Amino acid sequence: MLEKTITIAAALILREDGNVLLVRKNGSPVFMQPGGKIEPGETAAEALRRELNEELGLTIAVDEPIPLGRFAAAAANEPGYRVEAELFLLAATDDAQPGAEIAEMRWVDPDVLGALEIATLSRDHILPLSRPPQRLLALLGRHRRGA
Repeated sequence: MLEKTITIAAALILREDGNVLLVRKNGSPVFMQPGGKIEPGETAAEALRRELNEELGLTIAVDEPIPLGRFAAAAANEPGYRVEAELFLLAATDDAQPGAEIAEMRWVDPDVLGALEIATLSRDHILPLSRPPQRLLALLGRHRRGA
């Protein structure tokens, strides 16, 4: 039987110290990247901007997200579903606050996750992409300078 697919936009939000922002939705023990489903007629970047505003109160400029590619894994909160994510890189901001369906947000060191329950997509694809952080921090710096 074929798995059903959920298409989302997700953010790898990176701090200067290399830590990454993860969120946990209400009623779920699993932490994952912030983001959400792409609505009909939306681009992935538009969906990301909308979701980050709803979930974390962030206002993201149109040219701010840096596309990193498409990644897929079993969905964390929807059994029998596969999630396909258009992933974008963003620099950390101190303005993020849990909102909408977000129960908790946490800055994590991807090298020291301990017993934290992490979504398969984040654990197997996105967090490893953030290591070593210097490469992505340099990309963010070049993007800010318009290079």
